[in-house]
Amino acid sequence: MTRKEARQRVEAFGARAVWGLFALLPLDMASDLGGWLGRLIGPLLGGVNRVARRNLGAAFPDKSDAEIKTILTAMWDNIGRVAGEFPHLKQIAAERVELIGAEYIDLLRDDGRAGIFISGHIGNWELNGAVAAHRGLPLHLIYRAANNPWVEDLYRKGRADASYALIQKGPEGARQALTVLKKGGHLGMLVDQKMNDGIPIPFFGRDAMTAPAQAVFATKFNCPLVPARVERLKGAHFRLTVLPPMDFPHTGDSHDDNRLLLIRINALLEEWIRERPDQWLWLHRRWPE
Repeated sequence: MTRKEARQRVEAFGARAVWGLFALLPLDMASDLGGWLGRLIGPLLGGVNRVARRNLGAAFPDKSDAEIKTILTAMWDNIGRVAGEFPHLKQIAAERVELIGAEYIDLLRDDGRAGIFISGHIGNWELNGAVAAHRGLPLHLIYRAANNPWVEDLYRKGRADASYALIQKGPEGARQALTVLKKGGHLGMLVDQKMNDGIPIPFFGRDAMTAPAQAVFATKFNCPLVPARVERLKGAHFRLTVLPPMDFPHTGDSHDDNRLLLIRINALLEEWIRERPDQWLWLHRRWPE
């Protein structure tokens, strides 16, 4: 066994122990404990904490160091709570979500067409799929596989109540997604992460490499592209706002149409994040150095 494999197995053992504890605890206790652990451990993770601080400073140049620190602390609290709530998604979706725009979930469910549900890593982002499932809309969630293969089953276990099926990002995943849409199915996508071979699209005043799949899929199948935003209200209570399907550009050039649609999507995500910067995952290396 290599040193890397040994480290991954130790990490997996710890993750399983923490998962088991969160699953045993009542929802509010699990969320509170996760938030405490996030605030305690997150700032000690020097590399990723520096990335988050640098991203915040670039996105909000007028904010003071104290304001940035306050946002960072709240971000780590939110991340910890997301982890604590992971085994409780079904309960949260049924009992703890104020749903605005339910009719647009129903539209995707009942119109007999393919459709795409998009969001970002905001609030507890896992609730997008869980609420859709609770309302009878089966989503094939596209997700990034765990860096540690020994915890991949925890990812899948946690999302079992939030998806009809899971599709890993990558070439094979893209083919699976196309098959789902051809059959009239529905995709759930988090569209705010960096894609190295994506398209440079403005985001917080700087070009960010953006995955084009959501725009390409939506325009190719002319299917509803429905944005959704999760906000944490207090503790393990949330608001999910689902917006009407986005309007598509019609320039006569598919590449321009897709780029304009991506600009609109990034602008919408930026608007949401500016309103609640403490609830976004600033840890991504979202922009070029």
